[in-house]
Amino acid sequence: MTAKRKGERVRWRVVVIIEFVKAICKLLLLRITKGRPLVTPPLPEREVIPESPAQLEDDDIPPWLDTDDTSAMRKEEEKMRRARQAKEYKMKRTGLTLPNLPNSSDISNYLLSKVLTADDIKAPITLLNTISGSAQYAEYMHILQPVIYAAALSYYRHDPKSWKPWLIGISIEYAARQLRTESVRTTALEKEQWNKRGWAMGWWALRGGFYENDERKTAESVGWRGG
Repeated sequence: MTAKRKGERVRWRVVVIIEFVKAICKLLLLRITKGRPLVTPPLPEREVIPESPAQLEDDDIPPWLDTDDTSAMRKEEEKMRRARQAKEYKMKRTGLTLPNLPNSSDISNYLLSKVLTADDIKAPITLLNTISGSAQYAEYMHILQPVIYAAALSYYRHDPKSWKPWLIGISIEYAARQLRTESVRTTALEKEQWNKRGWAMGWWALRGGFYENDERKTAESVGWRGG
């Protein structure tokens, strides 16, 4: 029993140390960037490259090709051939056929999709404003919140249903959001990051005391009914 308690205490101590090291690294990043808020993920995400039309055509196989009915396949091929001929222009003297020109709106939409916006050509340091005053305290609270929550869980480790760690963690995160000053100079990247933090706060609230007292009973009852 003593060994089990000692192992539990050591496990929570390691968790607190890991969260403390992570907080130190975040504070160093905050200092290196001269007081600019941290972004998640720290590295820019790569834009999703759409598949080429050839790949899309290979993936989307028409249903009439996936059949053994030869007559149906010939009918569909004839329809496609006539549709192509209807779109082509046949020269009277030479008899050659010319394909129709592409739609001008398609070309315009494609070019507009490649146009760089004002945010795309900004210098990296201008994407985030330097924070000061209450906004800086809010960032400190957001960074230190995991450490304080882990320390509270370690202190109340013998009572997993205790609401105190959950209340401490949610209060710190809520206070950080309230301290954040809404400025007219807020950039698009800053708004995106605070929206992500809002969603993360919602998911975070489902852990700890909330899970042990409410969500766990619901999950177990649903699993029992399904079984």
